[in-house]
Amino acid sequence: MSRQGRQGRQEERVEPSAETDSWARAAIGAAIEVHRHLGPGFLESIYERAMIVELEVRRIPFERQFVIPITYRGVAVGEHRCDLVVAGSVVLELKAIESFTMTHISQVISYLSAGAFELGLLLNFNVPVLTQGLRRIVRSP
Repeated sequence: MSRQGRQGRQEERVEPSAETDSWARAAIGAAIEVHRHLGPGFLESIYERAMIVELEVRRIPFERQFVIPITYRGVAVGEHRCDLVVAGSVVLELKAIESFTMTHISQVISYLSAGAFELGLLLNFNVPVLTQGLRRIVRSP
């Protein structure tokens, strides 16, 4: 699948590997279970802790508060922390907000680029049904 870039050129969207996609589906299943039990209305930190419990129960490998070093022109200028990274390839950015904005989507795109991850899942737990609060973001080459 391709799309138009900023300057009118075609950009290829490279889908993640089957393994990465499988881990993403597993993480979505865990998030749906957390949402099924807790529902909307809690702080993001509650959902993060619940996700950790669910990922552990399901034996899904993850890292919490994964540090991504940020460089500019080859110089380290800081670091940022992702909420969760599943199997070293899927960024999970958890939210408990009214709705996604372009800033939230841009944040995940930046994580994908800076950390060389294949796929990001933006998960908003403040919705009646979690699938309404799910945004899948694939890294562009």
